[in-house]
Amino acid sequence: MALIKSISGIRGTIGGAPGEGLSPIDIVKFTSAFASWVKKRHDLPRHTIVIGRDARISGEMFRNLVVGTLQGMGINVIDLGLSTTPTVEMAVTMENAQAGIILTASHNPKQWNALKLLNEKGEFISAQDGELVLEIAEKEDFTYVDVNHLGSYLVVDGYMIKHIEKILQLPLVDVDAIKKANFRIVVDAVNSTGGIVVPQLLNALGVEQITELFCTPDGKFPHNPEPLPENLRELSEEVKKKNAHLGISVDPDVDRLAMVCEDGEMFGEEYTLVAVADYVLKNTPGNTVSNLSSTRALREVTEKAKGTYHASAVGEVNVVEMMKAQNAIIGGEGNGGIIYPELHYGRDALVGIALFLTHLAKFGKSVSMLRSTYPNYHISKNKVELTPEINVDQILERIQKKYIKQPINTIDGVKIEFDKSWVHLRRSNTEPIIRIYSESDSSVTADNLANKIIMDIKEFTSEMILNS
Repeated sequence: MALIKSISGIRGTIGGAPGEGLSPIDIVKFTSAFASWVKKRHDLPRHTIVIGRDARISGEMFRNLVVGTLQGMGINVIDLGLSTTPTVEMAVTMENAQAGIILTASHNPKQWNALKLLNEKGEFISAQDGELVLEIAEKEDFTYVDVNHLGSYLVVDGYMIKHIEKILQLPLVDVDAIKKANFRIVVDAVNSTGGIVVPQLLNALGVEQITELFCTPDGKFPHNPEPLPENLRELSEEVKKKNAHLGISVDPDVDRLAMVCEDGEMFGEEYTLVAVADYVLKNTPGNTVSNLSSTRALREVTEKAKGTYHASAVGEVNVVEMMKAQNAIIGGEGNGGIIYPELHYGRDALVGIALFLTHLAKFGKSVSMLRSTYPNYHISKNKVELTPEINVDQILERIQKKYIKQPINTIDGVKIEFDKSWVHLRRSNTEPIIRIYSESDSSVTADNLANKIIMDIKEFTSEMILNS
């Protein structure tokens, strides 16, 4: 069993003893803590929190516990039912609510679920606010209301349709161009809420030939739900079988987007943001942001369009913070997450689909040909497990000193640049692990760069053990 308490939310496997998995007692405790934080943050006679969930098997049980707890804290609850993370984010502001909770473990397998916590802007709470929520939970510093002050409960349907309508109103979404392209598209929604909303969006965009693959929202994930190449084999085969122009994959809560080309090859989740940013930049000059572990290709596309690229610490909340600071017109993460402020400050696969299809329709050629227009980089992902007595921070300091002559960024671990290659080292917050991401214009070079850093870490570790 697992329970991970982080600043952005509470994630865990369903079941087990309290404190070991995400048991009903843990769900109630952390929901109570968040409700208490909301009440302290907003001095109002009544508070409203919007909730929504993906289609996980545990979703209904999870929802019941969260709703009852919020009502017990005197909070009015607006329940969107089966929904998506970006839809709930938008609904928070549209309902003038003080917060939101999304019940989803995102790309994690079916045994997981989570509380994703949003502030009154429909954005993930900050690191500082997350620490306050965890502190409240640890101290159990919350009080429930008496029977005369229980919160209300209202189910509101139709928000995913409202989300689609907002997307259709965006100036850079060209429904006529998409309709004229007469696209044939296969959708893999991993049997979650994307199975409802992605076909609805495609129909609204004028796409008539849609093949639905795993679009029954019953939470029975047919494969690992993370939209990585190794998990999209059925989608790839179906694209070729149906002679489709494109395959679309979303994760269970529809904030990550990955595409498959017409020949069954992966477009690359790192390139989802690159392609959409390219289209946006062609029409709206400006700056871009992605996190330190995302592909360099976004920087090159941005600079080609005379914009400025900025790198943030890993995590959506950090990307959003830098996007606001740098007035970026688009940003996101290399995991297929697109943040388009014209709509809202949150990763949103639906707006990504609409902008990508507009781009593809105007490009007028195949998806694989569009992919070939972008710089071709390869990312290698590795990790080094250390023994508990090793000081991870000292290892990172030693790495930094060794490569001091190279451009180095230390806002989130250590990122070292080598011409058009880079390596990024990040420590785990929960384990003695250093994660190592490297990128170059060939997979061999990326792997070699990672291996070089791994050898450095092992050398420093041996020296530390000998000197201890």
